[in-house]
Amino acid sequence: MSLHPPSPARVVLLCGPSGSGKSLVAARSGLPVLRLDDFYKEGDDPTLPLVAGSSDIDWDHPGSWDAEVAVEAIVRLCATGSTGVPVYDLASSSRTGEETLHIGRTPLFVAEGIFAAEIVERCRERGVLADALCLARGPVTTFRRRFLRDLKEGRKSVPFLLRRGWRLLRTERAIVARQVSLGAHACGRDEALSRLAAAAAGRRVRTRTAA
Repeated sequence: MSLHPPSPARVVLLCGPSGSGKSLVAARSGLPVLRLDDFYKEGDDPTLPLVAGSSDIDWDHPGSWDAEVAVEAIVRLCATGSTGVPVYDLASSSRTGEETLHIGRTPLFVAEGIFAAEIVERCRERGVLADALCLARGPVTTFRRRFLRDLKEGRKSVPFLLRRGWRLLRTERAIVARQVSLGAHACGRDEALSRLAAAAAGRRVRTRTAA
């Protein structure tokens, strides 16, 4: 009997507004997880975008994130089962090291982060996309969860967190609409877990394409 090499792994991209519960859903899926937030640019990068009319760095703008490096890490993980990943400290806005993520022969993993929708098309073109999901929990719920989490973890100063939280509260529906337009399927926690389970079992799930 001939032996065939294992098929390359595929990725489920999990996006959604900050605080929507992406990390929790990814953990509950039981699948290996690649944290896309570790691909943020460092705080002294001159290309970082600013919030309009402010001196605050806009960490919710895709320009604050290194999409190309993230895509290459995903493709490498799919092809080889391991990849180097930056260790990023959100409080200091800096990369503090690197670690290796191993998934072995697992056929599916989750890559989660607020910018995951930005790379849906690139992952589809590279032949590694299994599904793309956008968690939508509602602006008020997301605001509360995000603020309490960021305060507990000391991610930024309290005034910065309040300014950011108010801005995201007002723009959350537009954020979700953009992520859907980029190819992610908007859903709640239970549907996301159901689609992740279907993808892990090898069942086909319908992935939206951008209009």
